[in-house]
Amino acid sequence: MSRADGLKRRKIAVLGSRSVGKSSLVLQFVENNFVESYYPTIDNSVSKKLKYGGKEFECEIIDTAGQDEFSIFNAKHAIGIHGYVLVYSIATQSSFDMIPIIYDKIVDFCGVRDIPCVIVGSKMDLQANRQVDAAAAEALAQQSNAAYIETSAKNDVNVAKVFELCLAEIEKKSAPSSPATETKGSCSVM
Repeated sequence: MSRADGLKRRKIAVLGSRSVGKSSLVLQFVENNFVESYYPTIDNSVSKKLKYGGKEFECEIIDTAGQDEFSIFNAKHAIGIHGYVLVYSIATQSSFDMIPIIYDKIVDFCGVRDIPCVIVGSKMDLQANRQVDAAAAEALAQQSNAAYIETSAKNDVNVAKVFELCLAEIEKKSAPSSPATETKGSCSVM
């Protein structure tokens, strides 16, 4: 989707288990702010302009409520979405175990195997409590043909890089800027 002003629009969904830092990641990216308190997210959508590859993009970021293995995958987290940020906490093994489940739900819903995706190990400031080995996460990302990065929203480490990587995955998996294929690889239903 392109706007008349030449700005390309991209919708990015941020998914993961409860309490992994999805909202903190989004808030740090959009507002350069970290909040210590935890308030469960219902669903929230924010926008931010981002430059990638010499082009300016308006990214609509959908910050979702936490997922668990029994939650029904919500169509609004797939329809019209160009890319996905799948977040787990490096300090919680069960949150990492949810990543392939969420990924499979997206693949099943969209009907395509190769989705533009970044797997994010959040809370890297909690190294002393690490439960998820970075090598296991890198292997999962490679198996899923996704980008991988670890972040700390608290210390603002690699936060913007997450969304740059997501744009890179979206652009890599979509055809070069022809209007008819602008959303190729996304889950768009009209």
